[in-house]
Amino acid sequence: MSRGDMAKPLLGHRNTEGDPSIMPAAGRTIGVLGSGDFARSLAIRLVCSGFKVVVGSRNPKRKAGLFPSAAEVTFQAEAVKKTDVIFVAVFREHYSTLCDLADVLAGKILVDVSNNTKINHHKESNAEYLASLFPACTVVKGFNVVSAWTLQSGARDGNKQVLICSNNQEAKRTVAEIAQAMGFTPVDMGCMSSACEIENIPLRLLPAWKIPIFLALGLFLCFFTYNLVRQVIHPYIREQKNKFYKIPIEVVNTTLPCVAYVMLSLVYLPGVLAACSQLYYGTKYRRFPDWLDQWLQHRKQIGLLSFFCAALHAVYSLCLPMRRSHRYQLIETAVKQAVEKKMNIWVEEEVWRMEIYISVGIIALGLLSLLAITSLPSIANSLNWREFSFIQSTLGFIALVISTLHTLTYGWSRAFDENQYKFYLPPTYTLTLLVPCTVILAKVVFSLPCVQQRLLRIRRGWEKGRYVKFVLPSATGEYSSGETSSNV
Repeated sequence: MSRGDMAKPLLGHRNTEGDPSIMPAAGRTIGVLGSGDFARSLAIRLVCSGFKVVVGSRNPKRKAGLFPSAAEVTFQAEAVKKTDVIFVAVFREHYSTLCDLADVLAGKILVDVSNNTKINHHKESNAEYLASLFPACTVVKGFNVVSAWTLQSGARDGNKQVLICSNNQEAKRTVAEIAQAMGFTPVDMGCMSSACEIENIPLRLLPAWKIPIFLALGLFLCFFTYNLVRQVIHPYIREQKNKFYKIPIEVVNTTLPCVAYVMLSLVYLPGVLAACSQLYYGTKYRRFPDWLDQWLQHRKQIGLLSFFCAALHAVYSLCLPMRRSHRYQLIETAVKQAVEKKMNIWVEEEVWRMEIYISVGIIALGLLSLLAITSLPSIANSLNWREFSFIQSTLGFIALVISTLHTLTYGWSRAFDENQYKFYLPPTYTLTLLVPCTVILAKVVFSLPCVQQRLLRIRRGWEKGRYVKFVLPSATGEYSSGETSSNV
């Protein structure tokens, strides 16, 4: 893999020209202690990156076949003697088995790649524990956030970042050069006290997705219950009609667009609240409340869940005609029309409504797909800030407006039909319009020149109530200083 294909690392590089004592990263000998899956994948990646690899194992003859032929598999003591940089690919509980090698390991760099089974399982991190066992060694925490699959497949097919921390800057720089030569992006996380946080990262299950997922599930349950009452419970109580067959498809399909529509509006509502806060306080330097700050940080996940629900709604809608119940209803309607001798059932208004409704829905789904695709890191990194902002902000707001038109054409005039208010409950789509219409109205207000200019000045650093000094000449010809408010 060429260096031009790699992202620029956050760690600096040493100038190795003219210094024969400093070996280049690729080509040097690297030691690996351990013979597990991660050690095998690490050895494969190191060999493919041009390193000489020496694997230390307690049973080298039995384990030699698991490693590439270019790697030397020998006893642990022999492997340690042949290199100054050693990857410790064993579990924490097996660190004590290496204590017999303490004298040979003295002065060498130990790269701890281990993880725990639980978050904060021990009082001290694995790297700190390893450093306490081998005080004469320099311990670097790294490569624990990279999976064995990524090591075998290369950095192109997985996470490219390698988090590194150590109390020794030179050791960190050495490991960073090795990581870069392997095709990864080293990220300096500071001193060894960061090792505990680095070790917790692989154990967290979608930490940025918990709140958005719970939000989506909460909205789904609320709208599903509401639709269940209106579409199933009401006919059963008032008309003694059994319509429970609607639950798996029809009720779910009515619920999904509600969740998608409200979630999309929740992507842009925190921006509206943040703008209102800045206008009210007249500054951009006042910290937002924690709940609003968290909301702003989760907008990407909320938007992706909105797209997911919208895509499911499209699939469910395409499957509606496949249901046997739908076929029965078509036959029943046809027989009823034949009995009543109705020859012309064409309703121009309904035809136009459905055509517009479907067309606008397809456009809205297309825009949501564009928003979802550009939120992926690989696509977002290829866009400059103006392009990314235009797609996520401008086109996103257009998607919200088109989704509103999609909802309005679905409801049409039924909002004024009293038969639609079952158990005196309004149609579901009328409830979904509350938040999106609020966001759209606020965006229209913010686009007014007087409001837009004030908001732009605030975001450029202007503050209400800030005093600036000025100098005026006095009657005697001398200059005197004074103050005035910047909002005058």
